[in-house]
This record gives sequence, structure tokens and C-alpha cells, in this order.
Amino acid sequence: MLSALSIRDIVLIERLDLSFDAGMTVLTGETGAGKSILLDALGLALGGRGDAALVRSGAERGVVTAEFDLESAHKAFNLLAEADVASEGELVVRRVQSADGRSRATINDQPASVGLLRRLGGCLAEIHGQHDDRALLDPVMHRDLVDAFGELEDRRAKVADLWQVWKADETALNEHAERLERAEEERAWLEHVVQELQALAPQHGEEEQLTTRRQLMMNSERFAEALDDVDKAITGDRTQEASLNAGLRKLERRQADASGQLDGLISALDRLVIEMNAAKAALDEARATFVFDAREQSDIEERLFALRDMARKHRCQVEKLPDVAERLVTDLSNLQHGQGHLDELRHKAEASRAAYFADAEELSVARRAAAAELDDQVMQELAPLKLEKAQFMSDIESGDSIAGAHGIDRLEFKVATNPGAAPGSIIKVASGGELSRFMLALKVVLAARGSAPTLIFDEIDTGIGGATADAMGQRLARLSDTLQVLAVTHSPQVAVRADSHMLITKMEEVIEDAETDARLVTRVTQLQAESRREEVARMLSGANVTDEARAQADRLMRDTG
Repeated sequence: MLSALSIRDIVLIERLDLSFDAGMTVLTGETGAGKSILLDALGLALGGRGDAALVRSGAERGVVTAEFDLESAHKAFNLLAEADVASEGELVVRRVQSADGRSRATINDQPASVGLLRRLGGCLAEIHGQHDDRALLDPVMHRDLVDAFGELEDRRAKVADLWQVWKADETALNEHAERLERAEEERAWLEHVVQELQALAPQHGEEEQLTTRRQLMMNSERFAEALDDVDKAITGDRTQEASLNAGLRKLERRQADASGQLDGLISALDRLVIEMNAAKAALDEARATFVFDAREQSDIEERLFALRDMARKHRCQVEKLPDVAERLVTDLSNLQHGQGHLDELRHKAEASRAAYFADAEELSVARRAAAAELDDQVMQELAPLKLEKAQFMSDIESGDSIAGAHGIDRLEFKVATNPGAAPGSIIKVASGGELSRFMLALKVVLAARGSAPTLIFDEIDTGIGGATADAMGQRLARLSDTLQVLAVTHSPQVAVRADSHMLITKMEEVIEDAETDARLVTRVTQLQAESRREEVARMLSGANVTDEARAQADRLMRDTG
């Protein structure tokens, strides 16, 4: 519930701090005292549209802070967790409206978007008035309200899941059918290019290998000359190697008598012989590599030309040709075997469609039953509100063409205010006073199922009095048994049923050292027994409170106490 409201520099309010309790609180006062300012301020804190005109004249900015005391399982905390806003069991929303038109918001002192604040506000409080355009009067939301009343949310969630599965299966079916249709049109071309690619058999990295080999062959003559020079340097006329080997053998025979003096030389010569042999082997291998072969070069050139020509044909790099070949082979295979897969997808889509409509039909039956019960309960509330001749009904239209994640129903609340008249849209048929009473009857019936914890009613009793106003007061009091109710009212029959009564007044305040002598400010006073009786008497008689009005106020307060 709303536990505290702090307002700074909003319209006529310079500084105001209010505390609220559970149950029903009424706010009364003369017309123009500033009751609407409180609601505008609270609406701003709940994510309403900002307006520079809300800032008190002469102030740079206005600030509204609202504190809420909620159960730990309240869905507002889930919303905060999704938005990564720390809560720790507390919830304080603040809206700052600057005189230059800019606006910013915080939740638990953390910066937040106005969009998040608006979503959060919808979980915290509902503001209803004669010209309310929210869920109760918005046909788009009527189906949701019936589902909440009938506790059908789980069924509806299952239907929504089945809808998503069906639509996904339909999409897969349609996409595969389109691919098959395109492939069928290109079958001859597809078979031809697959045959070409399979004959060419491109390999990853092949172009780079061929290019390197061709470059080596193009420079083979120069490489061969260099290798010849190395060969001459290593082997000479072939006597150098023989002389070296002969000398090494002589030294090895005398090594034992040299007291180790020849060991280093023999080891070095031995390594030299080994390295020379290795160099000759590498030389022979290099000669084999750089042997020019005109036929091989021609084959390389032809292969490179064929690969690059095929790459141009498929508008890709040569390196991608193996991937293209694999994809086209798959496409051809899908074409050859695709009809069977298409049949599988069709059966799957038909099964998921059947599953969706089976559950959607069950939901529709349950929804109609819930709507009928809702209609009966609302009708029971209308007679005490002097709408005994009115008719309320949930108009439900069902059909495959309406199917969606919500099911197969379209639903709108309709009313008829005169006997024999055809029911019409509630927002179009009902007058302002009738609209507020229909809305209250609906809210009384729906309050226990899915309502925000705080309900705010803005002068919904305008234009009614007597027994009708008393019936409205009874229903607001009944709502306050399970929810917090704040009601701005001009009706004494409503005011006397409140647990708490606040008086809103507008007065002149003297300003020292200012160009003007005084300014208008709004004040809120918590009324106790005697002062409350005086306010109820004022509401009964007007500006001049008479003893008769006070006596009538006593009777009202005693009868409802």
C-alpha cells in the first residue's frame, strides 16, 4: 500500500508530507482547494506525463516522493529484479520535474526510466475517475480482466505456448515449401552445377598450393643455376672429398699415439664430412624440386584457370568453392528427398494446430463461464447504485479468425442503461455518472483478483447523492477490507465510511520581504472526531454550517460507525 507521500513545489503545494494507513481514506475540501493537485502529484510519481506547468511558480523544480509498503511476494519486486534495481524489501519512487520541462525518475534512489516507473506504477496503484480510460474501460483489456476474475492465467499461458509452437511449425513448413518450390524451378541448373563441381572437386587451400608451385616452376632456371654453383663449391672435381676422407682416416689411425692432441681436429673433420653429405643430399632434393616441367606447369595453369572460372560463376572466392559444392549437393538432396520432409513438417504443423485449438476451445468454454459469473456479480451491484434497470454483459465473439496467443475469443464489456435498448460499448453508452457507477461495480467484483494494492477514486460520486451515494460508500468501504482505498469525494455519505479523513484547504500565506503580501498555498489536515463532524456538516449544508447539518452529520457518522 501507499504509506507516505512527500510533495515539494508542485503547483500550490510548497511542502507537504502525508502518511497513509490501510483501509479507506477520504480527501475532502471545497472545489478548487487542491484535491486534484494531490492526485496529479501522485500520478507524476507513478510515471505519469511530466509537465513544466506542475512546478510551483518561482521554483526551479518540483519533487514528488512516494513510499510503498508491499508484501515480499508482490510482483513489483520481480519487475525491479528484471530491471536490475535493488529493492531489499523497500520501495521508494521519486519524480523530479524541472521548470524547463525536463523530468527524471529514481527508484530506491537509483536512476530509472520513466517507462520503467510507469510499468511499476501500474503494479502499485490504480487511479479511477469519471473519465477513466484505463483497463476497466479499455476493450483491449476486458479479456484480461475476465481471465483474472476466472483465475485462467495458467490456462491462457499454456494456450500462448501452444500458439508459439504452432506458429513456429507453420513457419518451418512454409519456409521448406518455398525452398522446395525454388529448388524445383532450378532442378536442371542445380544438377548441372553439382556435376560440374563434383568433377572439379575443389579442395580447401588448393589455390594457394598451386600458386606457390607455379611460382617455383617459373623461377626454376634461376634456382637451378644457384644450385649448380653450390654443387661446384661443395664437391669441386670430386678429389676434394676423397682427399678429405683419406686424411681423416690417417689421423684416426694415429689418434691413439697423439695424447689427445688430434681429438678436436678429428671431431671437427668428422662433422664436416657428415654436414657435407647432408648438404649433398639436400642439394639433390632441391634439384628434384626445381626441375622445370613444361607439362606440369601447363596442368597447373589449367587447374588454376578452371578453379577461378568456377569461383566467378558462383560469385565467391576459390577458397569457398568446396563450401558452395557442399551446399548445392545438400540442396539437391533436399529436393530429391524434400517431399518426404515436407510431409513430416505438414503433419507436425497440423498436430500443433490441433493441440492449440483443443486447449483454446477449453479456455474459451472456461472464459465464457467466468464472464457469465462476472456479469451476474456486477448485475447484483448495480441495483443499490440506482442502475437497477441497466444491463451489463460480457460480449464474447469466438472463431478461428480471432485466434492468437490469447485464445480464440474477442471480449468487450457492454451495457444498456434503458430497458429494451441494445447493449453498446460501456464507454459510449454510459453517461459520466453512470460510467463511474458501472466502473465501481466492476472494481468491487474484480478487486480481489489481480488488482493493484492501492485504489484511488477521483470524485466518482459526482452528480449522485442520497441512497446512491450511500451505496457507493458501502462498496468503497468493502473494497478497503482487502485493499487500500483513497477517495477524493464531495459526498458526505462516502466520507463518513472512511477509516481516515483528510481535509484539503487553500489559504493565503503571508510572505515577509516580498513584493506581494501573500500567496495561495494548499494545506492538508488530518481530521479527528469533532473536526471531522464539522467537515461532514459542511459537505451537507455548504459554506454556512448549521446546527441541523451538524445533527445530520452526527446521525450519518453514528449510523455508519
